[in-house]
Amino acid sequence: MAQTTARLKKGPNHFEILVDLEIAMKFRKGESDFFNLEIDKVFSDAKKGETAPQNILETAFGTTDPLEIGKIIVKKGEILVDQEHRDEEREKRIKQVIDFLARNSVDPQTGNAHSNERLKNALDQAHISIKNVPVENQITEILEQLNKIIPIKVETKKVKITVPAIQTGKVYGLVAQYKEKENWLDDGSLEVIVNIPAGILMDFYDKLNSQTSGSAMSEEVKEE
Repeated sequence: MAQTTARLKKGPNHFEILVDLEIAMKFRKGESDFFNLEIDKVFSDAKKGETAPQNILETAFGTTDPLEIGKIIVKKGEILVDQEHRDEEREKRIKQVIDFLARNSVDPQTGNAHSNERLKNALDQAHISIKNVPVENQITEILEQLNKIIPIKVETKKVKITVPAIQTGKVYGLVAQYKEKENWLDDGSLEVIVNIPAGILMDFYDKLNSQTSGSAMSEEVKEE
């Protein structure tokens, strides 16, 4: 377990805590409710051992409890990570992209799936920067770069969705990432054509129904 610093600036004041990197990252991502401090103090400068005054903590956080303040700093602030951790996170993101492409893509020239090794080599050759967001949110950009290295196509399904006016604000972010065409109707409802990777279609429907309480209407658009 590696000790690191998490920090947050509020107004003119800097606040720092010492935490276990793995515990802090899991808590930040919501993967665990467990959280603790390596040292039960909130610092203004951890390297110098300078603790933050109690009155400033009270003003900034509404409490002087180091543990509760630590939770806020980890959730809203910055956690310092070493190169080893950054490399591990990058490898995880690359693996997620490869797994997604292995399930959903083919070589359009042969109709066969690409091997994991070929996909990884192509990603390396294309020097693609994998963002720390869900794969499906960046797949179009990734495919554009990969197509310069290997012939690749993701099987998609085209779907027409109609969202009632009262639900458009909740669901627009979801549909916009796959949007081909949109049309705002006179009653304020949204009619949109989306093109979704076939492998995540059911997950997309689950999210759509959850965000619209099942009120959105959808139908698959047959390619002509």
